[in-house]
Amino acid sequence: MAVQSKPIPIGPWGKATAGAAGAVLANTLVYPLDLIKTKLQVQVKRSDGDQADANADEPHYASTWDAVTKIASAEGLSGLYAGMSGALMGVASTNFAYFYWYSIVRTVYIKYGKGGAHPSTAIELSLGAVAGALAQLFTIPVAVVTTRQQTQKKEDRKGIMDTAREVIEGEDGVSGLWRGLKASLVLVINPSITYGAYERLKDVFFPGKASLSPLEAFALGAISKALATIVTQPLIVAKVGLQSKPPPARQGKPFKSFVEVMQFIIEKEGPLSLFKGIGPQILKGLLVQGILMMTKERVELMFVLFMRYLQVMRSRQGRRAGDLANVAKLAVPLTVK
Repeated sequence: MAVQSKPIPIGPWGKATAGAAGAVLANTLVYPLDLIKTKLQVQVKRSDGDQADANADEPHYASTWDAVTKIASAEGLSGLYAGMSGALMGVASTNFAYFYWYSIVRTVYIKYGKGGAHPSTAIELSLGAVAGALAQLFTIPVAVVTTRQQTQKKEDRKGIMDTAREVIEGEDGVSGLWRGLKASLVLVINPSITYGAYERLKDVFFPGKASLSPLEAFALGAISKALATIVTQPLIVAKVGLQSKPPPARQGKPFKSFVEVMQFIIEKEGPLSLFKGIGPQILKGLLVQGILMMTKERVELMFVLFMRYLQVMRSRQGRRAGDLANVAKLAVPLTVK
């Protein structure tokens, strides 16, 4: 009768690396959607009087496809990838930090919680929120710089370091790199809803299954992210408004809080505008989360197989060393004689 080997834990570093790898691959594939949803979320709806405004020559996008065609026409295909290097650096660091802390806090809870019980949905959400908050504290400067890059005009576009310097030289100084931190901390409910829902749906639809197929992981990741995006879209729009340059109507005066951003949007455009850009936001979320979880599951499996290979090699080396020791013991008496 074959003995089943125990599952090999890959630890926080392995899970963090798998999550970061999945995030980078997913965001590389769908980056134009990320750029477009940011542009849609920061633009202010024009009124009739705005046509005479000096800033009325700025491009205005009526829809996702309108944004794609106008950007491609004005800047070429490369315009759809503006700021991508900073964005990928941001998603890699954020997802690495998130999965690292999520793995740690979840392991600690299971180990020291009530009888090692499996976390409930509420606990899963709480653990995700704690991990998300820790990740945001370390990675938000990259998000601020990326948002600035994505909303710069072609002629004003700068590299990562120059954009960061521009932020620091602004009204807020170095603390400007942490603009939107409060909104980001509130928005940790997004990944907590996403991954909490993922773990719960995984238990519901695939109970006891250690490793999901790529299609199963994609479907669960996409559904989880869609739910989280719909719930948190107004906060996402407010956060982007905080981290980008203030709109012309503000005359250069930056927003001080995400509540102020939301009030400005409601006053100028109506409450439904708190959901502007939700089309590409959900589409991007569906694709990114689906590809991310699909890739993460595969990378984790590769880690497990690699560690199992190392265990087998160590075991063989141990047996070989034991055999050599036995041969040496047998050889000693023969040498004496």
